[in-house]
Amino acid sequence: MHVLLINTDHWPGYLLGCGGHPLIRTPALDAMARSGRYTRCYSTCPVCIPARRSLMTGLSPATHGDRVYSDHMPMPTAPTLAGVLAAGGYQTVAVGKLHVYPQRNRIGFHEVILSEEGRNLGVGLDDYELWLADQGFAGQAYAHGMSNNQYYVRPWHLPEQAHPTNWATREAVRQIRRRDPTRPLFLYVSYVHPHPPLVPLQTYLDGYRAIPDEPVIADDWQADGVAAIDVLQRDTAGPQALYDGQDRKLAVQAFYALCTHIDHQIRLLLGSLREENMLDDTLILFTSDHGDMLFQHDMLGKRVFYEQAASVPLLISGTPVNALAGRCDDRLACLEDIMPTILKRCGLAVPDSVEGLDLLGSQRRGKLFGEISEGLAATRMATDGRYKLIYYPSGNHVQLFDLAEDPGEHRNLADVPAYSSILRQLTDFLIANLHGGDEVFVSDGRLAGQAATQPGKRQDIQLGGQRGYRWPPPTSQPS
Repeated sequence: MHVLLINTDHWPGYLLGCGGHPLIRTPALDAMARSGRYTRCYSTCPVCIPARRSLMTGLSPATHGDRVYSDHMPMPTAPTLAGVLAAGGYQTVAVGKLHVYPQRNRIGFHEVILSEEGRNLGVGLDDYELWLADQGFAGQAYAHGMSNNQYYVRPWHLPEQAHPTNWATREAVRQIRRRDPTRPLFLYVSYVHPHPPLVPLQTYLDGYRAIPDEPVIADDWQADGVAAIDVLQRDTAGPQALYDGQDRKLAVQAFYALCTHIDHQIRLLLGSLREENMLDDTLILFTSDHGDMLFQHDMLGKRVFYEQAASVPLLISGTPVNALAGRCDDRLACLEDIMPTILKRCGLAVPDSVEGLDLLGSQRRGKLFGEISEGLAATRMATDGRYKLIYYPSGNHVQLFDLAEDPGEHRNLADVPAYSSILRQLTDFLIANLHGGDEVFVSDGRLAGQAATQPGKRQDIQLGGQRGYRWPPPTSQPS
């Protein structure tokens, strides 16, 4: 049996046609979802590097060591998904964004064809930029002028085939064609979008020009929660200061366009498997490292535990799991579960180090813990699948949401007496999982937090993620 694992960057779990979203067009993913869709899958540390470490090792952030975004932290010595599959006889290939350190560490893959969003952590240009140079576009990957961390928009500036989404698909298809026919294939395809820069192909952007504005629903907690959230975003101007109404609408359109573009390119991956007579013997998974707030609750990006940022899509498809046909599974899932789920289907032993669960097995977790950042910037999460507790130690601020009745998380129930028992259960679970200095947030068995630090005047530092012309190759090492 072959395995195709498709990963994206910043794709929220709710942003699927099959999930009931009224605007997004994802026909390929909707078709895959008919085999199996997990509706409560979370990134336990919703930022790129820690999330990808969990995906590739089956380890929680507490075990693999990164809950911040440590771009110079080596991968843990634990077995990786690719390494176990390679040892089990698989040909293992990764195409796209890997986001590990050292940057050319193959983490068990036999081959890595890299696209790292302009990062050159000591390795020079990645394979995508080398390909661009071969095509006569040396250094022009970021000639569009858009930033990796901002939500301004312009259409893609080079020919369509040079877009990183098309490049990743084409390179992945080439690996399917040139695989070793005597061994099963594990192909990891990791798209860099819909992560900014928001540079969709014009044809996809045009397809969303006429969409209506999404309704804005007020949060009853915004006045209380903004001080704690400001600590997380203390060095950057908020969306209202940077983006007017037209900017926001165009950013949403571009984000959706990047998603639909990926969806259509996935059709080429599946078509290539079909043409190689592999489709009926391939386990196919689709997910993302985390989501994106995309102006919901007047926020952008990740690093928070609201559904838009922390919930991710997870589809498991293909003839090997057709017994799941039509099932939406609401069990609590996380990226750590993908490694054991794949290994079990491949008939390989799951390493003892793995903390995730087999999502096609009978075992289910009752609660899930999440963590991001440290000190006054920390946020912690505990959920049982229906109720979610979000904790900001800065100011000792607690939020409790009923995801069944309030999926948009607009009403904080933490001070509602009827929910005191649920609050206590989730709080006890959260306290039991605190570690690495977080113990100072607890006093006499209760959350006490730390005094809130009010941010000073916020500055726009998002140009810190800006790339320039990349020829000659940069000599510095941006993150």
